[in-house]
Amino acid sequence: MAQRRKSAFQISYVTITYRSVILGLFGVLLLAGVVMYFAFPETANKIILAAQSEVSKAMAKMGLASANASGQTPDPGPQQAHFTNIDGTVRVKKASSNTWVAADYSLALERGDVVQTSSEGIAKVVFTDGTNYTVKPDSLIMIQENSVNAAQQARVAVEVTTGTVDLSTTNTSGRGSKSQVIFDGATATLPAEVAAQVNNDPRKDEHDIRVTKGSGIEIVRGEQTLQIAQNEDVRFTNTSPEMVKTKVIAPPVLIGPANMRPQYVTSKNTKVTFYWSEVDMAKEYHIKIAKTPYFAPSSLVLDAKVAASTIDIKDFKEGAYWWEVQSVGEDGKESAESERNKFMIIPQEENNSIIALDLEPLRQMGHVFEIRGRTEPSARVMVNGQDAIVNSDGTFHHFTTPLPAGENLITITAQNSKGGAKTVPIRVFIP
Repeated sequence: MAQRRKSAFQISYVTITYRSVILGLFGVLLLAGVVMYFAFPETANKIILAAQSEVSKAMAKMGLASANASGQTPDPGPQQAHFTNIDGTVRVKKASSNTWVAADYSLALERGDVVQTSSEGIAKVVFTDGTNYTVKPDSLIMIQENSVNAAQQARVAVEVTTGTVDLSTTNTSGRGSKSQVIFDGATATLPAEVAAQVNNDPRKDEHDIRVTKGSGIEIVRGEQTLQIAQNEDVRFTNTSPEMVKTKVIAPPVLIGPANMRPQYVTSKNTKVTFYWSEVDMAKEYHIKIAKTPYFAPSSLVLDAKVAASTIDIKDFKEGAYWWEVQSVGEDGKESAESERNKFMIIPQEENNSIIALDLEPLRQMGHVFEIRGRTEPSARVMVNGQDAIVNSDGTFHHFTTPLPAGENLITITAQNSKGGAKTVPIRVFIP
């Protein structure tokens, strides 16, 4: 009996995943890049440098880096300013819009833009040349000019429409650069490395500028021109338009608690000692301690005048605090505010010990730093008073908020449930 043949049509196939396709393409591109690098090294280097430049410019536009910090010079023309600190309610009205929007670190500021702070808001704005403005509560400023010419000479001008701002200039701009602040018809031209405070209150008809650092500031109003230096004040009113220059008392220098330093307290000893430098001709000092950096009345923990240059305060609750001091002269007039120092209150048990805290090298991304390290499992880690993410194995990481240009102190503190703690301070510099 003949065998019956079985007829069959068989199909074989191989599954190819998207991942395989992507990896294959990546491998081809990598191989092509290697071949190009060795065959045409100059062309390859130009492409790499161009890509790095574009990335740096993109990061600068997003406020994650500055042109100076990345070694790049800004292109001539209009420039952008960026927020490096926002606390409380801060709004922005773009020159191209009639709508107010909430301030954000990614929001670039350009010529004609307006920044407004609420009664419990504060903002710091940094320009391309390093000039920075701290806009205090209930204030409104407008950016009148922000540009760089072909010779890398910056032009920065800000009008203080109402309120109070602290401002300072750096030495990073090219020779011939000009930075100006305008208020109620007066224009102050600021040289490099100076700091001043401007107050413009149209309702009370009070207008003044006080120099807290440096010299060589020229202020012009109408046909009158004055030169002012450190610890000098120029004020005027619309009813008496002539500008008057006077010498003012200097603010003290804060000593302790040092900026960003944790203060450990126990159930038996909750005392924190505040002390600062003595100032000639000061009859007393005005100290303020607050739970926010903008010192709104609702956030004040202490608002007092003391005769000595030190005071002990008890019963702080755990958390972050800020403090500042003003000198008070014989005439009752107060100096400008001192620098504001931040400190953290951390509770400890009586029998505390030092715990492990190992840090990896910091990774910088413009004005932001990534902190990574390892401590005890279940320990708490704080970076400049903010809680870091701690994993079950004790490893942790944290991104800082954008830091201002200049020297900054990053304080990392680890603490376990038994009160053991360790603090590591790291100084960083942002050009």
